[in-house]
Amino acid sequence: MSERTLHNLAVAEEHAAELADLFRLLGDPSRLRIVLACLDGPIGVSEIAERLGLSVSLVSHHLRLLKAARIVKGTRQGKNIFYAAADDHIRCVISDLAEHIVEEDDIDT
Repeated sequence: MSERTLHNLAVAEEHAAELADLFRLLGDPSRLRIVLACLDGPIGVSEIAERLGLSVSLVSHHLRLLKAARIVKGTRQGKNIFYAAADDHIRCVISDLAEHIVEEDDIDT
């Protein structure tokens, strides 16, 4: 095993609980759909709710959890807060996993 691989394993073990929490948050279909809605750029809570067919209060609740985990970030504009993916890491992880699912579908057919 290379030194870099050992280092990556050590980092993963050190942060395993935190990583598990992130995956747990993203494991909820509603929260994952909310994150997907935030990938393309800032979007308001009411637009997310309307697009996904969820209540504004439920979307707000999920966004609070996602923001606390640094999965999304909010930017206030007047009375409204617009949400987007927190950074390119989140965008890439979600995009890569979505591509993985599509590739599996292509292999199965």
